[in-house]
Amino acid sequence: MSPPPSGKGKDSATARLLGSGTSGIAELLVFHPVDTVAKRLMSNKQTNLKMAEVVFKDKATASVGAKFFSLFPGLGYAAGYKVLQRIYKFGGQPYFNDYITANHKSKFDSLFGERSGKSIMSATAGSLTGIGEIVLLPLDVLKIKRQTNPEAFRSRGFLRILADENVNLYRGWGWTAARNAPGSFALFGGSAFTKEYIFGLKDYNSATWTQNFFASIGGSVASITVAAPLDVVKTRIQNANFESKVGGVTIIRDMVKNEGFGAFFKGLTPKILVVGPKLVFSFTIAQSLIPFFGKYV
Repeated sequence: MSPPPSGKGKDSATARLLGSGTSGIAELLVFHPVDTVAKRLMSNKQTNLKMAEVVFKDKATASVGAKFFSLFPGLGYAAGYKVLQRIYKFGGQPYFNDYITANHKSKFDSLFGERSGKSIMSATAGSLTGIGEIVLLPLDVLKIKRQTNPEAFRSRGFLRILADENVNLYRGWGWTAARNAPGSFALFGGSAFTKEYIFGLKDYNSATWTQNFFASIGGSVASITVAAPLDVVKTRIQNANFESKVGGVTIIRDMVKNEGFGAFFKGLTPKILVVGPKLVFSFTIAQSLIPFFGKYV
């Protein structure tokens, strides 16, 4: 194989856009039905329903084909949200990391040591990126409502909902930030830890597809587990009817009273088993394609 063209900046803005955007599109096409199942499981408050009734709702007794297509509600919102989220998350984290490395590396090295400090900087950059995701919250809210509570739309289109609901689309932003901060810290930190201590990499961008895959597994499982309790609260806030004013504290109190502490981990097993691979899939693609594109664009 001939060497890549010289003079191209590794990990350039274009490379980050192409790598992260491709990962978002690929993830959407493969995993949207899985995401719908997880969201419906997390949103279910009833104990007397059969699994099929929770997952397929009014299509529980329909044909196999109808059941399958019932798992694709909100695909338009999901497309906008997921692609933009992955571009922001996977393409944006390196910028936070660049800033922290350029301005605060000595502080991290003195606190954690040079080797651990590198991983903690990557994790901290991920946490800051996760908090910033609240900008995309309206698209996430609409996607979740389409997946779990389509009655909330009452035949209204996207522009009408924006006009009617405006700031209501940011309900749960505090819980989203609280969920994303530790979740993204664990995602990027777990990946960096794996590359640093398991594979002994000094340049994380030099990781092979296999190394990126296993690093993504470490980061994804840690992220999903850490974020699970607040993710359930966030989902229940977002899937309620638009006029609902029930806050996170009330939801937590009712969950503890009526469902027990185990309710905070509803959907965790299927998320790790099937949503986990979704994150591993997209994170592996992004971590591999960003440096790849960086060699040529």
